Amino acid sequence: MSTCNEKMNLPDFSHSIDAANIKKYRREANHSHRRHVIRRRIHSELAQSGATHHVRQRSMDADVTGALLKSLLHVTSDLQFPACPATKVFVNRSLAMEKIKCFGFDMDYTLAVYKSPEYEALGFELTVERLVNIGYPQELLSFEYDPSFPTRGLVFDAMFGNLLKVDAYGNILVCVHGFNFMKGPEIREQYPNKFIQRDDTERFYILNTLFNLPETYLYACLVDFFTNCARYKRCETGVKDGDLYMSFKSMFQDVREAMDWVHMQGSLKSKTLENLEKYVVKEPRLPLLLSRMKEVGKVFLATNSDYNYTNKIMKYLFDYPHGPKVPGTSHRPWHSYFDLTVVDARKPLFFAEGTVLRQVDLKTGHLKIGTYTGPLQHGIVYSGGSSDMICDLLGAKGKDILYIGDHIFGDILKSKKRQGWRTFLVIPELAQELHVWTEKSALFEELQGLDIFLAELYNANGCEAAFPAMGTWTAAAMSARTLAPCKRESRKSRTTWTCATA
Repeated sequence: MSTCNEKMNLPDFSHSIDAANIKKYRREANHSHRRHVIRRRIHSELAQSGATHHVRQRSMDADVTGALLKSLLHVTSDLQFPACPATKVFVNRSLAMEKIKCFGFDMDYTLAVYKSPEYEALGFELTVERLVNIGYPQELLSFEYDPSFPTRGLVFDAMFGNLLKVDAYGNILVCVHGFNFMKGPEIREQYPNKFIQRDDTERFYILNTLFNLPETYLYACLVDFFTNCARYKRCETGVKDGDLYMSFKSMFQDVREAMDWVHMQGSLKSKTLENLEKYVVKEPRLPLLLSRMKEVGKVFLATNSDYNYTNKIMKYLFDYPHGPKVPGTSHRPWHSYFDLTVVDARKPLFFAEGTVLRQVDLKTGHLKIGTYTGPLQHGIVYSGGSSDMICDLLGAKGKDILYIGDHIFGDILKSKKRQGWRTFLVIPELAQELHVWTEKSALFEELQGLDIFLAELYNANGCEAAFPAMGTWTAAAMSARTLAPCKRESRKSRTTWTCATA
């Protein structure tokens, strides 16, 4: 045991265990691939210290959750060969999977994963073509999508035309005008306190979905083009061409309308369907996953896409000559993997009052007239409706449902706050974040060690003695910074509730 502990760098349990330490180690166990080894040591120490049995019992839900998730997702791990970080599941509270009766899925970027950067480049190209068609300069057609620039979560300031990276409180961390990364004094000229009111949705637009990536890069391209083109005179909130004035806000509105047109009426979907192998990832284990889930509960699909597009995408994803388990078994249509299928959901409206629930004619793809009022029938595809109707058809309550999606607002927050559904957020970018975190772990540990050293130096010698040349105020700021790793660690333990997929 001692050799294993030394190799795994497990915490030392030689001291007496109190309630605070038990909570600390349980949190470490829940967020580490070594959790079962750590728990074994906790239980051993608890037995030796005479702790009551109910403390051990409280961790059973998390144990059951991990076991069932591994069974459902067919993920195995070994202590000597830990699983890739991209396959890990993170939780922010215990989830008793045996209480989940229904598993719900979004389609786009959840079941149907679009290839990057090919899909984003296609959306970018079509949006630029739309802008040129409505009167924007022909020079825009020379723009090429750069996948290294945009990232999700940026905020576009429609007044000044800036892309902002802000923290959870609205403090500006990075400010970009076009492709010009502004420095501190430049930022303070437009944002004196380096702070924004994020709830000012008329001015600030959060680019929080994967569909927003080409849009994010297009804002930077347009601002850079118009502010540096000799034909246009630069103003604080836009550009002028003679007597014509174009504000950054009107530019933002044009791009938003062009993006919506490309997705709803343009050729994005048709071009995607013409070359599915180029734009959509085909995961061979998907039929097996849904079949296993259906063995332990009901499975449903709720997507904003229309039936014709959904049907062709799902046929491609489930188009295998064999069944979900054994090659040679009969092929199954994609509808059979779901107890309930809903298209045209119009989330997040779906989680509020919703729309009329109608039935889809599978032969023509058209909607049947009238509102559907009958019981749940297998093989039927529904259009519209609401989350309340889904619960009624499935015979389930809010907390009986685990919904899996990629949109933090449209899929996760609305379903949780309005219906009480349990939620599972898919974040592809987390794979790279975890890769950096594990590859550079020695550097992070060294930085944290330096912070701890500065804190100990400050506590041992006093502020002015530790930093005599810096002055009282600067030393106090330095000492406050040493507390940041603790705050970040605490914040991380509350927010690692996401799922990373490869």
